[in-house]
Amino acid sequence: MPTIFTRIIDGELPGTFVWRDDRAVAFMSINPIARGHVLVVPVAEIDHWLDAAPELAAHLFEVSRIIGLAQQAAFDVERIGVIVAGYEVPHTHVHVIPTRSMADLSFANAASSVDRADLAAAADAIRAALRAAGHDAVAE
Repeated sequence: MPTIFTRIIDGELPGTFVWRDDRAVAFMSINPIARGHVLVVPVAEIDHWLDAAPELAAHLFEVSRIIGLAQQAAFDVERIGVIVAGYEVPHTHVHVIPTRSMADLSFANAASSVDRADLAAAADAIRAALRAAGHDAVAE
């Protein structure tokens, strides 16, 4: 049975994408810890990030770095945090989160819901920063 992330990647469920290439996608979290919280996910269903091939793991973290730079430009934050927990969905994913303090990295702060307009506006800001940096894998 496909994971919820595979269903989002395949278009069966809605997702607000900011990045898409042949190995990875990045889309907005629907339970964001902070404004602009993005999930970087491999297209292939891999449960535990340690099971990813080294080349794929490197690609996921490079995409996470690129997304983080875009978030930093879009939201004027001091740092970008990364969390790889893997308990919520059995499909590897990297949480890339704009932060102002260590407290911003707590899942206890996750929103139970988010306004779709706010999600779209944050995604637009990230996409604009990605385009300004010259990236061509920006998702529409």
